[in-house]
Amino acid sequence: MSVLRVRGLRHRYPDGTQALEGVDFELDAGECVAVLGANGSGKTTFVLHLNGLLEGEGSIEVCGIPVRKENLKQVRAKVGLVFQDSDEQLFMPTVLEDVAFGPMNFGIPPDQAIAGSRKALEQVGMGEAIRKAPYHLSGGEKRRVALAGVLVMNPEILVLDEPTTSLDPPAQRELLRLLRSLPQSKLVVTHDVALARGLASRAVFFEHGRIAAEGSVDEIAERFNWTPQSVSLDHR
Repeated sequence: MSVLRVRGLRHRYPDGTQALEGVDFELDAGECVAVLGANGSGKTTFVLHLNGLLEGEGSIEVCGIPVRKENLKQVRAKVGLVFQDSDEQLFMPTVLEDVAFGPMNFGIPPDQAIAGSRKALEQVGMGEAIRKAPYHLSGGEKRRVALAGVLVMNPEILVLDEPTTSLDPPAQRELLRLLRSLPQSKLVVTHDVALARGLASRAVFFEHGRIAAEGSVDEIAERFNWTPQSVSLDHR
């Protein structure tokens, strides 16, 4: 069953740059898809449309809900987006307050928001850090807290933009294991073919604002001579 359906998505930035040229895409329940392509090919522009952070032409449905202004609260509860730079998502004085911000902003009572946040932090292995200031955390720890801030909302789809950026090899391996354990459908924007191989059952390749090809990660990597990063990840 499809949890995400995109048809004819186009986007032009105010400076005239045509970033998307008619993208068609579907994501099934429980599926993980790697989104590959060069910088500037439209990958991030594409995923920012999925919860209404950008608006373009065409149609998007998330769990049967059209992505329109009047539905954005419902859509954003379904699609959890983890940005490439965790500092864009972490801004409260403590880790616990940061994770609880989302559910409280959605009107969930504070005691329930705090309980859910503690559970989400335990899920990502950061339960001991609840009183820490986010800026005292390592890059890998920040990435886990940002992910907890998304998981606490119980989304059906996780969208991760370059999740291994700036992480050392041990932190990359830990993140891979964590992401494998999560049941949500996933879209992973990445340049890291090793990560994609370890997570995704399918890959799409963006080129000039279009999906130029789709297939297995190995098929796409070979076709476009997409070289994996040197980090070796255990992806058994």
